[in-house]
Amino acid sequence: MATASYMEAGRDALAEEMRRDPLVWAVGEDLGRGGVFGQYKGLVEEFGPERISDAPISEAAIMGAAVGAAMMGTRPVVEMRFSDFALCAMDELINQAAKARFMFGGQTRVPLVVREPIGMWRSSAAQHSQSLEGWYAHVPGLVVACPSTPADTKGLLKTAIRSDDPVVFMEHKNLWALTGEVPDGEHLVPFGEARIVRPGTDLTIVSWSAQVHVAAEAAVTLAAEGISVELIDLRTLWPWDRDRVLGSVEKTGRLLVTHEAVSVAGFGAEIAATVAERLGRHLKAPVRRLGAPRTLIAYAPPLENAVRITATATADAVRSMVGRR
Repeated sequence: MATASYMEAGRDALAEEMRRDPLVWAVGEDLGRGGVFGQYKGLVEEFGPERISDAPISEAAIMGAAVGAAMMGTRPVVEMRFSDFALCAMDELINQAAKARFMFGGQTRVPLVVREPIGMWRSSAAQHSQSLEGWYAHVPGLVVACPSTPADTKGLLKTAIRSDDPVVFMEHKNLWALTGEVPDGEHLVPFGEARIVRPGTDLTIVSWSAQVHVAAEAAVTLAAEGISVELIDLRTLWPWDRDRVLGSVEKTGRLLVTHEAVSVAGFGAEIAATVAERLGRHLKAPVRRLGAPRTLIAYAPPLENAVRITATATADAVRSMVGRR
């Protein structure tokens, strides 16, 4: 095991895959100077500007070129800088990359990874703070990954680069400095396999990305009160690990889904509906979701904090579901 930050783990994953496969390359704005957050620091020195490619400020052009390059046999890793900015390239990703394999009858593939930094981070306001993972999970043809730890960032990114389907890889900006143990050697995390962060018996919490750490904080507080929470980190939203979630809720009888994204039409609704349809008669309490209100994210920290799903709010929701308040 080695210790690495969330950012370093992603950089290591890309470097390892570029050394392994000469067809892997990266493209985006400011990659030559290491990327906006330092995710590409040092890579241009090792691989050169042909494989760590700086691009003009045009997300549509970046994505369109990468889709074409993927269809021609290379494996592009596209840096979209912020997930909000990727909205400028929706036609290229949604109408082209996600559909090409199907529309050409399997005669082509689009082995493309789109890295999108997500989430609230230091008063970045409404155009730099969104969590849009639910949008992508809705689109047939896309894989959606949302790692919460350095180990999963590395393992999922390596798996994504080797995938023959387009992967939207969503990294939370507030986790860049998070450190943790990363397995040595070849480390791959399969899509569709959730992680049990902590076992429990009274209630299941399902979450992903940075919200996993908020839920874990709540679980520690609740454990001191005698409430046992089983916390599941989905890791990928599509495919998502239905079997592990259903098995956990069947055991605990209660489900709370938490996420930073807006609650309305968020991916938590898909999980809640699936559990209600499959296990409705076995539930000890109605399924509950905690997500942001349908509002824009402000610059001002007090207003930004007003839309956060906190550990306190999570713990309060659990207490109400188990009849402790």
